[in-house]
Amino acid sequence: MQGLYAVFRKELCDHFSSYRFVILFAVIAMVSFITSYVVGIHMRQNLEALSNTKFPFLMLFSTTGTLFSMVQFVAFFGPLIGLVLGFDSINRERAHGTLIKLISQPIYRDAVINGKFLAGVVTISIMLLSIVLVITGFGLAIVGVVPGIEEIWRLTVYLVISIFYVSLWLGVSILFSILFRSIATSALASVALWIFLSFFVSLGADVVANTVAPVNQQNAANPEAVLRNTRIKESVGLCSPMVLYSRATATIIDPMRKTNRAIVLMGPMEELLASRFQNPLPLSQSLIVVFPHTTALIAITLICFAISYTVFMMQEIRT
Repeated sequence: MQGLYAVFRKELCDHFSSYRFVILFAVIAMVSFITSYVVGIHMRQNLEALSNTKFPFLMLFSTTGTLFSMVQFVAFFGPLIGLVLGFDSINRERAHGTLIKLISQPIYRDAVINGKFLAGVVTISIMLLSIVLVITGFGLAIVGVVPGIEEIWRLTVYLVISIFYVSLWLGVSILFSILFRSIATSALASVALWIFLSFFVSLGADVVANTVAPVNQQNAANPEAVLRNTRIKESVGLCSPMVLYSRATATIIDPMRKTNRAIVLMGPMEELLASRFQNPLPLSQSLIVVFPHTTALIAITLICFAISYTVFMMQEIRT
């Protein structure tokens, strides 16, 4: 346990004292400030419409600013935090010859990988918590909106999901740092996987859906054909962690969202019930809606770290 704490403390100090952490945090904080400021000014100019909203404070995170909302920003660029923190965590030690010296100390090998991962998770948590608190301060100062109890709980759930999401990419970068001895190769592989899973999977989902269940001029008016095409597209899109995270957090931040599906086929009775019940979902029901996506995201994060742990424990360490 002492070895784990020593590695954890050393890695945490390295993260907070490194220039890349300062630059990355400054860029993310600047974008968060600008986005929240633009949203806050827009909300202050529409106070009359804001008074009719049941959860106005959450709009600071879900409303699109200049380019994107805070939720969309974390979904697209949050993985860069995990990738930057872990792409050279192991092979840097190998290149400098400090890994064999570290293992020769009274420190178990598993304490090295566990300490590095825990230090990265704590760093990610501090960064995301700081951003949420800053946006909260902007909301109080610019708009004068005080968050309610349910809004605070929803932000807490959103923060936990975000930490697991970014930690997933931290585990991916640590895995590539173990597999590749070159720091440049591990960084390139991490970024390539992020680009593929975040952007090209969505394009592939469109291709698969249009191939298996095409929607053309003949069946464009058929709701079942359109629904089948959409379901295939959504099912393939779930292979992307960004899609899992976006759907889960969008439902948590926006209580008016009652489903994660893009299209829902409703009959006359369903339309009548939907028109009568326009109230926002309570937090417990929103958690039930996002439970499959959140569970899959957490499971992928743990599996990725488990693979990194196994590979590192089985790998030979040479001078």
